[in-house]
Amino acid sequence: MGANERRIAGLVLCLLAMGIIMTACRGQNGTPTTGGSPTRAEQAAIVSLADIFKDERFDKPVGLETRKGYEDVVYIVEQPGRVLSKNLKKPDEPAAVVLDIRNRVYDEGNEQGLLGLAFHPNRPNEAYVNYTTKSHTIIARYKADPQNQERLEPTGEQVVLTFEQPYANHNGGQLAFGLDGYLYVATGDGGSAGDPNNNGQNLDSLLGKILRIDVNASAEGLAYSIPPDNPFVESGAPEIYAYGLRNPWRFSFEGETGRLWAADVGQERFEEINIIKKGGNYGWRVREGLECYKPDSGCQRDGLIDPIYVYDHEAGISVTGGYVYRGNELPRELVGAYLYADYGTGTMWALSTGDEGRMVNRTLLETGENITSFGRDSNGELYVCTQGGKILKII
Repeated sequence: MGANERRIAGLVLCLLAMGIIMTACRGQNGTPTTGGSPTRAEQAAIVSLADIFKDERFDKPVGLETRKGYEDVVYIVEQPGRVLSKNLKKPDEPAAVVLDIRNRVYDEGNEQGLLGLAFHPNRPNEAYVNYTTKSHTIIARYKADPQNQERLEPTGEQVVLTFEQPYANHNGGQLAFGLDGYLYVATGDGGSAGDPNNNGQNLDSLLGKILRIDVNASAEGLAYSIPPDNPFVESGAPEIYAYGLRNPWRFSFEGETGRLWAADVGQERFEEINIIKKGGNYGWRVREGLECYKPDSGCQRDGLIDPIYVYDHEAGISVTGGYVYRGNELPRELVGAYLYADYGTGTMWALSTGDEGRMVNRTLLETGENITSFGRDSNGELYVCTQGGKILKII
């Protein structure tokens, strides 16, 4: 999900870039540098996309999640405000409605709506959602219907956290529980273009951040508490875990290491892949990618964490973050690679570490789809959601 102000203009250019491989290198000090001129990939695709639900279509799907105890089921997030379930072993059965809050969700803007879902890892009958009203982001808790544990009770909403959105775009939206049991929340910079309020660098604002809260306890009149090791408890908004982000559109945890991967949608020139660290400043709006943004030259770089990979707008216009693959069905060479895509061009890539710590980016597939999100089932296999309503499995 990228900025509305550049999608249409950039799409024509980006369609010319189909099949491009780009690389970014890391030197001995871990600092990435841009690769050389892009070259066209002349290789057979090693993956494809399977329409496992055949002709069944969903209403602007933007997420696919799992739930402990329901290993054969995936939960599909529809942007207008519904969560549906599908049994992977019974794909011909119609989707079941798990939650319908369309009466609360405002989705008139392309980047507004129901944007995130996370089931509690230890209490699977408890779920958290991230959605927008006309003016605010809402993080809310729902519990299972006592009469039907497979569904969530829509009338029992408990608002956990809310904050104002000054514009309609750049709402982030991802929710996920870390290995530490805390809930992580991605927030965009609040929208418009160029972060006019400098929210990304403002430690008193929840916008342009990764937040981390403890939903297992409450404190000081809140519906959550602050993890004691959050980095800005004494010097900013205590919910902040990392900052300097423009519009992190999908983050995920790498299961074996717990590393947090985040894709950050760029402004005019660059798209980023970042490894998020506690207390880290990822640079927006001081810079975009590795280049100065505001000011446009001579910007201060000390204290900024470099992205591990950057691609420019000859290759795509709006990054969609994915997952590090740890499943069993795809080629072994993809195990440990980070699979992600570009919303505008539909190109899917695999990013992995090569010789001497060099980041190698390989084009996997030109999908022809506007990929809004990736999903992962209970076995670690990956899926994509498309703007046109498809849920496709990567095979």
